[in-house]
Amino acid sequence: MSFGAPTSPTLAYLLLGSNLGNRAALLAAARQELATTAGDIVAQSGLYETAAWGRENQPAFLNQALAVRTWLRPEELLAACQAAEQQAGRRRVEQWGSRTLDVDILFHGRQVIESPDLTIPHPRLPERRFALVPLAEIAKALRHPQLGLTVTELLAHCPDPLPVRPWPGELGA
Repeated sequence: MSFGAPTSPTLAYLLLGSNLGNRAALLAAARQELATTAGDIVAQSGLYETAAWGRENQPAFLNQALAVRTWLRPEELLAACQAAEQQAGRRRVEQWGSRTLDVDILFHGRQVIESPDLTIPHPRLPERRFALVPLAEIAKALRHPQLGLTVTELLAHCPDPLPVRPWPGELGA
């Protein structure tokens, strides 16, 4: 467990996702909220569209990766992410179900955390092309602290067959 405030900022990587409502607008609002509550957004990928993963009978998702320079401890960052989800009207009804907004912490510096409420790095990142493609756009050389592979290498070995396509709509940047 962490005690006290961090002595320097940490670079965290988040994945935003939405498959209900005005997906692009929800991601834009989430970026604004996270810039206020989580830290400085120092990089953001474009938007990518993919079929739903895990529970396939639902609308396609838009996803975007963010790099955030944050002073928040991982647990505090999780709270900021969940607050952004709530502000977007997120309701947790079923695992991998449709949602207005999902914000996942992919990495928090080089930390490895396994607790009942939070696992960092995100445990399913290596098997999710929809997360790796946008992350590779902004952090292709980032190395997974447990696996020792870069994001590019993880993407090359990713077993997920779902196509991930750049979204031609307005990026809302």
